[in-house]
Amino acid sequence: MAAETKMAATMEEANSDAAAVTALSELTALLSPSSPAAPEAAEAALSLSGSASGRALLAANPAALSALAAMAASASRGAHTALAALVNASSEPAALEPLLAALPSLLPLLPSSGGVCGVLANLSRDAGAAPRAVRALGPGAEPLLRALSAARPPAELGALLCNLSQAPEGRRALLERSGRVVRRMLALVRYPGSAELRRGVVGALRNCCFEHEHHEWLLGPEVEALPALLLPLAGSEEIPESDTEQLPVDLQYLPQEHQREEEPEIRKMLLETLLLLTATKGGRIQMRSQGCYVVLRELHSWEQEPQVLNTCEKVIQVLIGDEPEAGLENLLEVTIPEELERRLARLDTEGQGQQGTASAR
Repeated sequence: MAAETKMAATMEEANSDAAAVTALSELTALLSPSSPAAPEAAEAALSLSGSASGRALLAANPAALSALAAMAASASRGAHTALAALVNASSEPAALEPLLAALPSLLPLLPSSGGVCGVLANLSRDAGAAPRAVRALGPGAEPLLRALSAARPPAELGALLCNLSQAPEGRRALLERSGRVVRRMLALVRYPGSAELRRGVVGALRNCCFEHEHHEWLLGPEVEALPALLLPLAGSEEIPESDTEQLPVDLQYLPQEHQREEEPEIRKMLLETLLLLTATKGGRIQMRSQGCYVVLRELHSWEQEPQVLNTCEKVIQVLIGDEPEAGLENLLEVTIPEELERRLARLDTEGQGQQGTASAR
């Protein structure tokens, strides 16, 4: 290992002149899966990718990225190391083009590979690149569905879903009308194995709810999104029988061991998703009829985090308030006066940030 680290350090020190290019070319030649030195070369590439200058050096060399992708896709020793180096290098904007070209060789690994999810998450982090990442997944984004359907989906899948959902193409892929993708995402909202995955899934669902024409479908019998979104916000408190009868069956008589989502950020994102669903008249009608207010009332009594409480109050105000006048029923299509928009921005400065950069562990 010391030799590989020394090789990477030597390349990094020389990164301002032609010696770095020569050294990287020599390293690239060793990355062939058939090369006896390939595992050591992959270790050197991973060490190199651990610094900003090393990542920039790798990202600027398409041949090195292609060789790492070929090795990562192989079953040879060092494949996992090569993929880890790619995850790190993919955070550099210069790596976008060569890695998009190399994706076909990596996609077969996607169902169980957090590394490939990490590469794709980094490539789709920029909203302008997200549509290209969606197209790279192929018709129907089948590799994504396979990853979602894995027994233990990788945590990095959350960031990938959230980043893809920035783009209209990504939202269309997640909201395809068979409902397979969105139903699986809803099933992962309470996935116990990873807060990172839950956070990304909920972020993607929130982004998808900006597509207001899908609200009634999402809340209706084909998808039944509301019980899945409310369950992490519901507690096991005893409530009056008349209130219980309003709730979907999945939320009635929850056991004492049932607990709300432990991450305040995720609770807030779930509430933001519900707030978006209240933007359409059909959404408000369905949410009221399914006892959404009952769950949020109990959450409001329990919640301690000010930002989560604030968002909860916004949803409640829409649900219990009067219906907008004719022509203004769709709140996502209402034009807000500029002065009011500035005042609201000052009161609520939080944005909808995308997921962070993935890195190899």
